[in-house]
Amino acid sequence: MPATLVGIVFALVCVMVGAITHSVDPVFLVSNVTALLIVIGGALGATMASFEFEATTGVFKVIIRALLPKKLPDGAASIKILVEFARSARQEGLLSLESQINTLEDQFMRRGLQLAIDGSDPEAVAQVMRTDIKAMKARHKVGSDWCQAFGIFAPTFGIIGAVIGLIATLAELDHPEKLGAGIAAAFVATFLGVFMANGVMLPLSSRLKRLSFQEVQAREMVMEGVLAIQGGQNPRVIEETLMSYLSPAEADVLRAASNE
Repeated sequence: MPATLVGIVFALVCVMVGAITHSVDPVFLVSNVTALLIVIGGALGATMASFEFEATTGVFKVIIRALLPKKLPDGAASIKILVEFARSARQEGLLSLESQINTLEDQFMRRGLQLAIDGSDPEAVAQVMRTDIKAMKARHKVGSDWCQAFGIFAPTFGIIGAVIGLIATLAELDHPEKLGAGIAAAFVATFLGVFMANGVMLPLSSRLKRLSFQEVQAREMVMEGVLAIQGGQNPRVIEETLMSYLSPAEADVLRAASNE
């Protein structure tokens, strides 16, 4: 279930229903071209100025990933694979795994096991895998920071839009009948800035951080399993150790399957 997309849509619907209950036309809130230009264009420009151009051009893919995230590796399935490899390595040696790892879909696990099979020093294997995880975290951080920066700038540009709208309204003091509509239009920019920040961009940033954490945790589990296999640990010990990365319910299901 794309929880982030559902959450953003739910927030938007609630805000619009709330506006209707106060006799505010939702179309009025989202159709003010001037406010949209100032808030979205201004915040986008300020955010672009804060990052490399490549970060901005790539952020749309990142946002799609947050809204419709790909399925993360199944932790229980990864543990089963690692435990089977541990049994094979314990019985037949690490070299026996070479013919089996070519079928692995998890590239990170495959690289780690290949380094172990090649006879690399355990510290070297750990260093390579940690560096891979660190680089992945750095890539993920760019997208979440970009969305967070947009969320910080948007309310400020909302205030700028409101100020511009009020300036334009004050210029119409000779026409009192226009003051009410002018003031209302001015505050649309403030609404858009605050909603874009708190209803869209900051939730996206939080979601991207959460997805990054989950992927890092999955890779750390794989790394620990690979190093344990290389160290010749007991498969049962490896399984129990790696199950600490799972939720209690998932761990119970895996234990039940292992005992069958």
